Amino acid sequence: MILYLALAVISLVCLALQFEPASSYAVWNIYAIHDGQWWRIVTGNLTHTNYAHLAMDLAGLWIICFLFQPKTKSFVLVFFYLSIVVGVSLLFTNITTYLGLSGILHGLFAYYALMEALSGRRSSWLLVAGVVGKVVWEHIFGPSTTTSEWIHASIAIQAHLAGTLGGLALAGLCHRYHAVNKAIG
Repeated sequence: MILYLALAVISLVCLALQFEPASSYAVWNIYAIHDGQWWRIVTGNLTHTNYAHLAMDLAGLWIICFLFQPKTKSFVLVFFYLSIVVGVSLLFTNITTYLGLSGILHGLFAYYALMEALSGRRSSWLLVAGVVGKVVWEHIFGPSTTTSEWIHASIAIQAHLAGTLGGLALAGLCHRYHAVNKAIG
């Protein structure tokens, strides 16, 4: 129940950031970040180009939570961690402006799929392979032109890569931490 409250809050914040002047102060913008507006590293993930973009990303967020049923604390911490990973990673790309949850969505999916796989759910390895395969495909053949047309922007495949790698790395570290703690105690 509390998970759905967290999802509702995130959804409302994303919706609120669709309107001016909030959106102007929240968009991930390399020049504004270099000028000291560091909050954009996180808030840029919560902004969207249009309502179709917002709806697609929020649907993805809710579906991921429905599929994996994460604990609220885990979800909030992983969400915040991934927002930082994606936002910081984009500083090392040629992207000047970024909007959307897609990097975080890839990271959430990768994190929870790998956590399930490492916990013994063998079918979840297919999910891990799927998200990794999607990101590799995007980097070899390019992103979906249909999606780009819907959101009226280029698809930031660098954010997808950063989120996926961030999610996989965190899952590996968490699994290792739990294994060590189980062996100790």
